[in-house]
Amino acid sequence: MHAFRTHKCDELNKDHVGQSVKLSGWIHRIYDLGGVLFIILRDTYGITQCVAEEGSPLFSNLEKFRVESVVTIEGTVTARDEATINPKMKTGEIEIKIEKAELQSGADVIPFQVYENDGAGEDIRLRYRYLDLRREGMQKKIRLRNDVIATMRQKMWGQGFQEFQTPILTASSPEGARDYLVPSRLHPGKFYALPQAPQQFKQLLMMSGFDRYFQIAPCFRDEDGRADRLAEFYQLDVEMSFVTQDEVFGTIQPVIEGIFEQFSDFTGEKRDVIWCDSIPYKEAMLKYGSDKPDLRNPLEIVDVTDVFARDDVEFKAFKGVIAKGGVVRAIRAPNVADQPRSFFDKLNAWAQGEGAPGLGYVLFADGEGKGPIAKFIPAAAQEAIKEVSGCQDGDAIFFICNQEGPAAKFAGAARDAICDALPEGHEAQREQGVYKFCWIVDFPMYEFDEAQQKIDFSHNPFSMPQGGMDDLDNKEPTDIYAWQYDCVCNGFELASGAIRNHKPEIMEKAFGIAGYGKDVLEQEFGGMLNAMRYGAPPHGGLAFGVDRIIMLLADEPNLREVYAFVMNGQYEDQMMQAPSEVGVEQLKDLHLKVSLPKKITDAA
Repeated sequence: MHAFRTHKCDELNKDHVGQSVKLSGWIHRIYDLGGVLFIILRDTYGITQCVAEEGSPLFSNLEKFRVESVVTIEGTVTARDEATINPKMKTGEIEIKIEKAELQSGADVIPFQVYENDGAGEDIRLRYRYLDLRREGMQKKIRLRNDVIATMRQKMWGQGFQEFQTPILTASSPEGARDYLVPSRLHPGKFYALPQAPQQFKQLLMMSGFDRYFQIAPCFRDEDGRADRLAEFYQLDVEMSFVTQDEVFGTIQPVIEGIFEQFSDFTGEKRDVIWCDSIPYKEAMLKYGSDKPDLRNPLEIVDVTDVFARDDVEFKAFKGVIAKGGVVRAIRAPNVADQPRSFFDKLNAWAQGEGAPGLGYVLFADGEGKGPIAKFIPAAAQEAIKEVSGCQDGDAIFFICNQEGPAAKFAGAARDAICDALPEGHEAQREQGVYKFCWIVDFPMYEFDEAQQKIDFSHNPFSMPQGGMDDLDNKEPTDIYAWQYDCVCNGFELASGAIRNHKPEIMEKAFGIAGYGKDVLEQEFGGMLNAMRYGAPPHGGLAFGVDRIIMLLADEPNLREVYAFVMNGQYEDQMMQAPSEVGVEQLKDLHLKVSLPKKITDAA
């Protein structure tokens, strides 16, 4: 007989009755019912019930075992009585009569239950992550991660892509976030950086003549933690030569669509996968207040600045902002005339909680506008608002007034808050059971940085401007569009990419507009710039966040729930006690001295 098992814990059924078997696993549960001891044995495949009666010579020893101990059990498969069959268990028709039990590894008293969710907080779950990972739900999500990545690889290979690995120790580069730095022992005072993305390397592969590259790439960004962002993450990194933007979409879209269709029933409910039309960036910011809109929300934002700028409108709170270059955005909520006053009061309180004075509205009912600001808007102006927004009798329209950037951001948040406040069954509720994808396109190449009071790149500095050198020479920087694109799904940015700038003269000009001289360009990106001078193909690509894909498939709002081992929101690994202090000798070897902030040294 095998040393540890003849079967896995999900395999036995009535066909095995009478057979002698051996199982190994963890004690999932153990309980005594009137002199009959039940051990529910679990391995990664399933569970099996094992039984010892009071007269068994093993009984006194078995009842000393603790849950989560690892044991090997030998015994005979017996059929359960009809009344005790458990249809919820794959092995629910049988049980094992225990004839021998060997304790492989005893368990201490566990800090939280594994067989059920007992409400243990995230800190303790991460500290004992190896216990947390034994739970059925966590095991399912980690297996989902494996299956999704395996499918990604198969689909990319099927499209003719080759997988490459790019360096982890590389040079620091200004890509928007802080780098994680690694000191060099052999080169005192110099540092490597962990890659924020393999951006330059994948472009260099295209310049080296490899036509189609992909990688499940580890990336590192020293940013503040939040539920949908981690310091260390993985992305499906893709680059290809001799392609246009539409050809990039046509190549990668079937891969992502196929993954979501294959795993869309992970939570038990089959969800539809719908790819909507591409949306220009400016249209997305106006209609949805976000460059990653949740298209399941049917509400849209419209601009009504011109209406409030009219002479017959006396609402001074808005007029003052308009006079300083501000805008007024409006969101129509259909068929809410029958909602109680508390519906509107709660939305007003929500807005105040977000730092706004409130959320003004007009309710159109019985042929006239009602509400706190309706008296400031004459009938003719109300009709103009109805025409712009599509409002009908029974609808309400909510208003946001601010400078364009803050107005768009707040209107986007209000759009979601209004949708979420609608009662169950309302026609404008967020659509369920669907993944709605779209491409956001036509990003501006540059933006004006208010803090620095200068023009800077708005997205990816390596992108090709849509008009090439001609646009760089003849247009205002903020009027130049780039061949940049994002893929969004259900309110999350899943991917970002671009058709790359492959001409050194255009790259020098583009960086020059953003205030970077040739010397800076040579210092920061000299390797790629030199490669361009020896013949670079037109190329483009993108990177999909693997973790966010899995998060959506698992219907899990926290990225930390789809990783096996992960740090907490403060980027502390409580299980491995990282980050940690290092010894003086190790610092000396790296030519480093630690200079702590004053508040830390004072506390010490």
